[in-house]
Amino acid sequence: MVGEFQMKKYILNSFIAAAILFTAACKPEIETPAGTSAGQANFSKYIAIGNSLTSGYADGGLYLEGQKAAYPNLIAAKMSSVGGGAFTSPFFTEEHSNGSGYISLTALVNGTPTLTPVIDKLAFRDPAKHLDKYSGEIQNLGIPGMRVDLSFDPTLTFSAANPFFERLLTDAQVGKTNYFQYIQGRNHTFFSIWLGNNDVLGYALNGAVTVAGDPTTVLTDKVTFSSLYANLLNALTAGGQKGIVATIPDVTAIPYFNTVKPSVLLAAAKAANPAAQAVFIQTGTGAVRVATDEDLIRLPFQSAGLFGQGTIPYGLHPLNPITNNWVLDKDEVVKVKDYVNSYNSSIKSIATSKGLAIADTYAYFNQVKTGLTVQGIGINAAFISGGAFSLDGIHLTPRGNAVIANVFIDAINAKYGSTIPTIDVTQYRGVKFPDTK
Repeated sequence: MVGEFQMKKYILNSFIAAAILFTAACKPEIETPAGTSAGQANFSKYIAIGNSLTSGYADGGLYLEGQKAAYPNLIAAKMSSVGGGAFTSPFFTEEHSNGSGYISLTALVNGTPTLTPVIDKLAFRDPAKHLDKYSGEIQNLGIPGMRVDLSFDPTLTFSAANPFFERLLTDAQVGKTNYFQYIQGRNHTFFSIWLGNNDVLGYALNGAVTVAGDPTTVLTDKVTFSSLYANLLNALTAGGQKGIVATIPDVTAIPYFNTVKPSVLLAAAKAANPAAQAVFIQTGTGAVRVATDEDLIRLPFQSAGLFGQGTIPYGLHPLNPITNNWVLDKDEVVKVKDYVNSYNSSIKSIATSKGLAIADTYAYFNQVKTGLTVQGIGINAAFISGGAFSLDGIHLTPRGNAVIANVFIDAINAKYGSTIPTIDVTQYRGVKFPDTK
């Protein structure tokens, strides 16, 4: 993602893993309680590499409550019982706790949500919307919008264009440091990396429409992805460090693509006008045809106020179809899935060759889409009610973070013989409903 990025677009076109820093002392002496063990791993200085998912981005923004519930923070807290050291994240202050701003659910009437921007206690330091700077060593290195390819941004402009990256850099580093350089020299003993989502997600979020000059809307070449991911792992394991990698989810399985279904739109249209016969879309090839539920309409269409409007009702007539930027048509879905599978094949192969643990979040999120019960709580991928995904339909709720943190913990324990305790997911909320505190 290079060039002039508006924050909202920047993040929504991001799904997310990056490098994480630890603020612990070099080799802290930490007592490990009886009955617990680090196994073959050393957790004294854990860093987390990733994107928006790693940073705690949620509800369309980065804010303090989401940062605190980010899965690396939850993992690090449990690592403390097996020799884990201090873990610092670049939290916003209480005074500016709403960070970049986000959306909240202020009403839910007959299943129709009212989403309202939260615009108080923001952390912008100037009218250009640069975020408050954070200085000091950190271990959570998640940068919203980060991609594998942009980790090696040769133009070095991404660090200036991305407000979430810019706030963590010194003035001397801005525009002169890429992410790969930024994560070097952290003296870590253990790492997690969940990166690669955005290399396909940005393309999908824009309805598979690429925009000239905006690399966030372009799919990363498969061979390039594999090569650059290997470079990341080579750097993170250069001192013999152990760690865990995560596969990337099937981005078409998230609520962002599974809430506004053509069948639901048509039912609503027929209720208002029984003469409505079909929903029409423009495909990626420019053709116009009747939509089916195999065609995925983007979540923001729900509140865009376009459907059925105009003398020729928008989306209800072949002469005025839903334009292709709003839809990931079924052929584009196949392409997106192919890239996800290719990226995951590379991630698993490279991680296996280095003897690293693998958190298969791809497989897990497919279970979430179907629906499962975790510690007695039902979790699924339904928008708002499912519990796992926040109000942007992409990023995780605190409960979703707790659930995915346990996927990481289970994989770490299985690989390294450690006994990191798992997290009580019942202590973390899903979507916050109106009038709840």
